[in-house]
Amino acid sequence: MQEFERHIKNRYDKSMRKCALLFIVLVVLTTISFSTVGCSDKKPAADTTTIDTIQSDSTPADSVDNLIAETPMPKAADELFDDFIFNFAANKKLQYKRIVFPLPVYRNGKFFTKMEKDQWKIEHFFMRQGYYTLILDNMRQLDLAKDTTIDHVVIEKIFFKTKKVKQFVFNRVDGQWMLTSLNTKSMFSNNNASFMRFYSRFAVDSAFQVASMNDEVEFTSPDPDNDNKDQTGIITPDQWPDFKPELIPHGILYNIIYGQTYQESNRKILLSRGISNSMEAQMVFKKIRGHWKLIKFNG
Repeated sequence: MQEFERHIKNRYDKSMRKCALLFIVLVVLTTISFSTVGCSDKKPAADTTTIDTIQSDSTPADSVDNLIAETPMPKAADELFDDFIFNFAANKKLQYKRIVFPLPVYRNGKFFTKMEKDQWKIEHFFMRQGYYTLILDNMRQLDLAKDTTIDHVVIEKIFFKTKKVKQFVFNRVDGQWMLTSLNTKSMFSNNNASFMRFYSRFAVDSAFQVASMNDEVEFTSPDPDNDNKDQTGIITPDQWPDFKPELIPHGILYNIIYGQTYQESNRKILLSRGISNSMEAQMVFKKIRGHWKLIKFNG
């Protein structure tokens, strides 16, 4: 997954340079259109070729999506799931082509219904959230993201508010990644249950964060006196507000399972990375005397 940003940049820099001028023109024309509507009280005729039937209004993000949709996905993108999922999340046309309709839908692993094509709503996953996350038992599991032989991946959309997990199951079929089923289940019905119950509170409760720190916590963070250097050291719980990572995922969390098998381990790593920037945060938790504690972080 650490190659994710580089894949994005290499693939789209060239096409986005070609589209940059067009995009600027579109923004200018849109601004002029809005100004005209405001002055004349006349509504412009709807352009049915550009209206997104899922989104109720147009945004700059929609314009970018439209531009990306015109860029065909390279065949090589099916080799690595990370390459494929970026295209799948950003390209509406491709998304419909890469879903097995009618799509089987399960609840708690039991068949519930089948979803027809006209019932599907575009899923952007973590693209508009701006960062992606991984839950790991150890850093060796991160290597699976680079394995081109993997043919089964699950993206989990974790809703802390409702305590539910929506699983998007992808399989490689005849050399192409396809979304083959959906499954919704309780957030606490897998081997990450204990950690997720803990983290759902840790993410939003600053007092609980302090109470959940080890007596001494290792840290790495940017050096405020040198942009090209990091500072490392050890902090105590009372210093957390001054050193904590800028990015602490909350609300909706995405987890990508490349085939790693979770265990009821006493150690969990939450890795978060920005998609369009270099922001990164890694928090290492360990269960000590029955309680999860933060023992190490960078950000």
